[in-house]
Amino acid sequence: MSRADISHYEAIVIGAGVAGIYQIKRLADLGVQATVLEADGDLGGTWYNNRYPGARFDSESYTYGYTFSKEVLEEWHWKEAFSSQPENLRYLNFVADKFDLRQYMQFNCRVEAAHYDEDENLWRLHINDGRELTCRFLITTLGLLSIPTLPKIAGMDDFKGRSFHTFDWPHEAIDLTDKKVGIIGTGATAIQVIGEIADKVGDLTVFQRRPNWCAPLHNRKISEKEMADIRSRYEEIFAACNRSPGGFEHEPDRRGFNETSREERWALYDKLYDEPGFGIWLANFREIFTDDDANAEISEYIAGRIRQRVKDPVTAEKLIPKDHGFGVQRVPLETNYLEAYNRDNVHLVDINEAPIEQITANGLRTTAETYEFDIIIYATGFDAITGAYDHIDIRGVGGETLGDKWHDGPSTYLGMFVSGFPNLLMPSGPQSGSASTNYPRGIENGVNWCTDFLEYIRSNGYDRVEATTAAEERWTAHVTRMYSTMLMRKAKSWFTGYNSNVPGHEQGKIRYFVYNGGTPKYVATINDVAASGYEGVQLSNAAPPPPA
Repeated sequence: MSRADISHYEAIVIGAGVAGIYQIKRLADLGVQATVLEADGDLGGTWYNNRYPGARFDSESYTYGYTFSKEVLEEWHWKEAFSSQPENLRYLNFVADKFDLRQYMQFNCRVEAAHYDEDENLWRLHINDGRELTCRFLITTLGLLSIPTLPKIAGMDDFKGRSFHTFDWPHEAIDLTDKKVGIIGTGATAIQVIGEIADKVGDLTVFQRRPNWCAPLHNRKISEKEMADIRSRYEEIFAACNRSPGGFEHEPDRRGFNETSREERWALYDKLYDEPGFGIWLANFREIFTDDDANAEISEYIAGRIRQRVKDPVTAEKLIPKDHGFGVQRVPLETNYLEAYNRDNVHLVDINEAPIEQITANGLRTTAETYEFDIIIYATGFDAITGAYDHIDIRGVGGETLGDKWHDGPSTYLGMFVSGFPNLLMPSGPQSGSASTNYPRGIENGVNWCTDFLEYIRSNGYDRVEATTAAEERWTAHVTRMYSTMLMRKAKSWFTGYNSNVPGHEQGKIRYFVYNGGTPKYVATINDVAASGYEGVQLSNAAPPPPA
């Protein structure tokens, strides 16, 4: 019998990205009858969809891969320090095929609705192909940045050339040679695209609303010799990731900002800026995240670097953020991004000075000028964290919708449970330890904890689990308080739920999406909950026999 012929499962996983692949591996090992429903045509999640030029890790490749299999660690050779999308997708397929995980996956299966049936203690899922599936436990491994958002510009359907969001970059190759290209946005994705295509297109015009801080990636190839050394140090590497707040190799400088001289601090900035990866952000002084004066100094330093790298002083000033400091939101890592603006074929348009009025048949028009393009690229961000949940009609006890419960922002227990939604598990949900960390390190923690929890309740005969309202309120209040110490609360970013292209998110009202306490504290907290017999979670045996 194929998976498509089975209508009831003990567990259904939604999403076959990095988290879903590992979750089904753990469930299969546990002997749980489970399937993964994936809306796309194949596995991979973000690495299946995001095929734009320049798409790659901002985590060191060897810290991004799964840790659960020594065989995979020994067999896989990362080719670059920061691996590109095609290689990342090959890696995920390698893992899935090695453990024969595709047998549990159903592709082109979009979950349209998931309703909790109180009488039967089951989740009833409606799939886009017309099927209804049921399961005892519903496990969401939904992408944090999987719902792209387009801007609200008149005439977008009138453009006769090619246009697409970066998330929907065509899977077939696009010849950009001699093309006139317009790109709207200068966030993390645009920074990767612009640096990659500036020397390949005929002409590139960048439309910027708000500049973003960025830092050099300093990517490099990994030789056989270096890969052998990495393999010998995997235990040490992952131990460092487990110690660091962000789940990366980079650990903060333990000296106090005010205990060092300005000369010592700037020497550290110079060192970190010239090293690969997030060091300039995460191996810096801890005070840059919490103290206005410390953040002003590192922002001054990075602004100086931008002025050094961008030849035209007017353009350089336009690329320096004025509304937030360096590092208060995730820092985009770039290759040749700033240097792209030194090219004669690259032009920067500040749409605060000249707003876009309309997309036309041949390009677009601002209040100051009309532009003709062959291709328009929308690098306009995502409905982050909760967007993928909002696209499914999820209803819990009494028919309450998750969208209504989270209207003003998510409320969870540990980022993995929602009161009123029994038997719903979110290994990488809002307010968990995943969104603000090196993602695979965070999801492994979440998947392992949720799987151990399932093993516990199965062995003890429980089949209904639900966070208490009091536990959810405590956790959400804790997450909220932690924002008060962080400068990120002042930034308009997806960490705070700001996206002017999402209805209701335009005004920048803070949504407390992420846990800011760091990996070690989060892991210690959830382990303490497990050790207490899962305090804050109601465990009961309320289920009738499953359907035949």
